[in-house]
Amino acid sequence: MNKIINILKPTGMTSHDVVSRVRRILNMKKVGHTGTLDPDASGVLPICIGKATKVSELILNKDKSYICELTLGMTTDTYDSSGTIIKRIDDFKVSKEDIEKAFGTQKGEIEQLPPVYSALKVNGKKMCDLARSGKADEIVIKARKVNIKELNILSINDNKIMFYVKCSKGTYVRSICHDIGEYLGCGGHMSFLLRTSSGRFNLENAITLEELEEFYNNGKLDEHLYDIDYVLNNFSEVILKPSAIKYYSNGGIIDSKRFSTNNINENDEFVRVYSEGKFLGVGRLLKDNKTISLKSDKIFV
Repeated sequence: MNKIINILKPTGMTSHDVVSRVRRILNMKKVGHTGTLDPDASGVLPICIGKATKVSELILNKDKSYICELTLGMTTDTYDSSGTIIKRIDDFKVSKEDIEKAFGTQKGEIEQLPPVYSALKVNGKKMCDLARSGKADEIVIKARKVNIKELNILSINDNKIMFYVKCSKGTYVRSICHDIGEYLGCGGHMSFLLRTSSGRFNLENAITLEELEEFYNNGKLDEHLYDIDYVLNNFSEVILKPSAIKYYSNGGIIDSKRFSTNNINENDEFVRVYSEGKFLGVGRLLKDNKTISLKSDKIFV
């Protein structure tokens, strides 16, 4: 089985827990997730099975969207409700205009500082592990450029703000909450997070772990499996001549006379490769002046 399943991760489970459960249900070893969701968060978590694990990084690079709740007046060391409270302000006043202005600072391309309690690595060690072992002072956090493509306030109720965000890979929604709280001077943390989409996967086509087991046992799982090339819709398509299939699968460089170039765009680097109606893998285009050739990058044959 070389497929992708869109799992609806429940709160209280790590992404690794979900992978382990899928392994047990399907009795398969080669299973991987496509971007960590914190244990307190829920929502869309695409799971790659078999050879599909080769494209997990490509799914990880896709935009993601979330529904989030920000609670003002309380700052935690993890930027979410699971952390230790390090600052609390009960008596504060912020207007709707102040909140809207604060949210405006988080839109577009911004430099974002990730939380200390994150899986990012410093000298080969996860920052969260260093922080939990009392070595937080040794961590030098570097800002990273992220793109907040949409950020819309959904509701404001007392000190709780519900909002929608669509963002690029590497964005920490916890940091958005923390930074807005700091801007307003009252502090804040993320008190709820639901991932609503990851690339082409969304809540509408997600299934629970219980449904996964039920569909598998009843022989209905095929209806909820996605082909590997489903996530590569942003790549142009090339058709390889049958005589070049073996050469492609051996990692050879293929001349443009042996594949179609009609659907290739000028800026394309990676493409979906097909032959005789079958998906073969991901290819990398090699361009030398006016000459274009193709080399296999990820092979699925």
